Parts: sequence; structure tokens; C-alpha cells
Amino acid sequence: MVKSWAARLRRWALAGLAGCVLVPVAGQAAPGAAQGLCEQAARRAADATGVPLPVLLAVSLTESGRKTGARFGPWPWVLNIAGTGAFFDTRAAALARAQATLARGETSFDMGCFQINYRWHGDAFTSLDQMLDPGANAMYAARFLRELFAETGDWSVAAGHYHSRTPVHADRYRKVFHRHLAALGTGPLPSAPLAALPAQAPAATRGPNLFPLLQPGGAPVSMGSLVPTRPAGSGLFDGRAGRSMWGGG
Repeated sequence: MVKSWAARLRRWALAGLAGCVLVPVAGQAAPGAAQGLCEQAARRAADATGVPLPVLLAVSLTESGRKTGARFGPWPWVLNIAGTGAFFDTRAAALARAQATLARGETSFDMGCFQINYRWHGDAFTSLDQMLDPGANAMYAARFLRELFAETGDWSVAAGHYHSRTPVHADRYRKVFHRHLAALGTGPLPSAPLAALPAQAPAATRGPNLFPLLQPGGAPVSMGSLVPTRPAGSGLFDGRAGRSMWGGG
């Protein structure tokens, strides 16, 4: 059974993760195989939820940005396991690592374009493969950002809370978020309230809608962030300006 969001968010606010030690996986990515999947998923999620596309793109760049060749963009086949991040060339390789990690009894790992945490959100998906799926990953993140915007009335604040409710961590995350937002060349973000979603939001993948944030009438978000709060100097992106995980400039 999926726990209520209010209870889960209270647990997030009290939880912490070890500092990140980010290391690359050997081998170069094949840009044609995965490049653009996160952007496509973000576009579909923006259309379905009303979250501004630039917000989703900037969050995905902050969470999973990777430089492949001359291009820097979000990457779908990426994991962060107990603070150690790794990019993979293929979906199968990332999924195999996630399955092996879970088989060892480790549950604190983040997956995909928007780095959804398995320990806190895994029961919202039918499988690890669905959780890694760019469409499902983006839809889940978009609805959470939508809830945070409904609470705060500010997309920048919502983006910071997506990472952490602790001000110093949220502010640090927002600085990187705004660098990516500026690089996208977008104007001021809208401030008008979002229109209500239809009774049944479009699902990102086939199968039953198991996303608690995609169900109508859910409990309001009152505290917490998408992943547990992290100590200063750690997170899903490293401390170097404009970089996320271990790559990009």
C-alpha cells in the first residue's frame, strides 16, 4: 500500500543521505541511443500537467545533466546509489545495476532523468524498469513540482523544495537550476495558478495508474522534498558551478 504523502514527506524531512562521491562508469555513451529521451519525456509531462517546460528541463539538467560530445543534456540511464552516482550507456545496464543493488538489500538509490528515489517512491511504480522509464520518471516529477508550486506560488522555490526543505540546500540547488534556466533562454516564469487537472491525468506508460501524485484528491504537500534532505556539500549534483552529478560544464 502506498503511504500517504503527508506521512512520507514528514519522513523525508527527518532523513539524510551520505555525501556524494560521484564516479563515472567506464565507456562512452552512444548519443544517438538516449540523447533527447529526457527532453521528450519532459515535454509530454509538461503538456499533461501544466508545469512549464523550462522548469522541467532545468530540473532534469540539474539532476542528470551529462555532456556527450559537444552537447550537454539530461541523461536517462543514470543511478545514484547511496551517494555514488554513475551514468550508463544503455537502459539495460542501468536496470541491471539497480536490480543487483536491490538484491543486496540496498534501497537508497535514485533513478533516471529526474532522479526519483527508490526507498521513498519505489512503491509508486510497478517495477524498477517502469521507474527508470523516461516518461514515467518525468510524469512523477512533474506532478510533484506542480504540488510544490501550488503550495509556494513560485516555480523557483518549488524547484528548491524539490531537492530539500532545508534552506541552505534548497538555495544551493536553485542556483544551479537558474543557471540551466538562463542557458535555455527562457523569459520570466509564469506565476498564475495552474488549471485543475482532469479527474484522470494521462499516464506516462501503459498499465494502471499507480502514481499517488497522479490521483485526484491526494493529500496536500506540507513539508519535505522529492528526496531526503542532504548535508551541505552533497546532493544529486556536485559543488562545481553549473555541473550535475559528475559531468557537464
